[in-house]
Amino acid sequence: MPRLPHPTPEQLRRDPLPLRGRTALVTGASRRGGIGHAVARRLVAYGASVYLHHHLPHDEALPWGAERPEDVVASVRAAAPDPERAQVLHGPGDLSDPELPARLIATAADALGGRLDILVANHALSGDDGTLDAIDAGNLDRHWAVDTRSVILLVQAYARLRAEPASRTPGGRVVMMTSGQDIAGGMAWELAYALQKGALASITRSLATALAEHAVTVNTVNPGPVDTDYMSGTGYDAIAARFPAGRWGMPDDPARLIAWLATDEAEWITGNVIDSEGGFRR
Repeated sequence: MPRLPHPTPEQLRRDPLPLRGRTALVTGASRRGGIGHAVARRLVAYGASVYLHHHLPHDEALPWGAERPEDVVASVRAAAPDPERAQVLHGPGDLSDPELPARLIATAADALGGRLDILVANHALSGDDGTLDAIDAGNLDRHWAVDTRSVILLVQAYARLRAEPASRTPGGRVVMMTSGQDIAGGMAWELAYALQKGALASITRSLATALAEHAVTVNTVNPGPVDTDYMSGTGYDAIAARFPAGRWGMPDDPARLIAWLATDEAEWITGNVIDSEGGFRR
């Protein structure tokens, strides 16, 4: 097999809009303090059109509360090179419903012109967890349904869409999210969550192999502790002190990695679980 030539000088010059013309679905992009919002802003800034998924009842039940989707969309659109023309759409969905993932993929693809290049499965069930003594079958099942089953069904529906001749376009990307549950110390106080996120980490390489025939890369990102407005006070300061930089990770820290994985520069990266933890000392 002939060796590939070195890139030309023109190919080495970075396109300021490396996702120009690409389309993306970002799940769990319901509030401006979250990672999903930060990822969507980066993708839009790189030229992509984006569909934002949200499930407001989930946020309404938590201390941070829900935001108006229109406000999240406006913040994402403002990051675009041309905000007036940027395509940023949104829609709701309860991903604990096993029928929803396929509908969401179809809805996003239709809204974005009939194709979907990038899937970022960022959503997760917050709360409703505990230690080994506290967990029960109910919260194990709830975390399974939202954190794992829905992600696999989203990837399945995405793969079926990419298998259609009209969808065989360059730049197929899947990015899933995990939480460092396999790193020293684990997450003994969030066993249901850690279990389901660990399943995504374990299935990453198998999914990458399954989607390779569709020219799709699959990677999973562990963002480490990220300041998404869920902690304050002395606990917040104690976590910050465990980073060499003396600060928490911010939503844009993993967003930069995820956006890069979506570009053509990352086409040779697949089947990996990638830590983006800023040197966090566990």
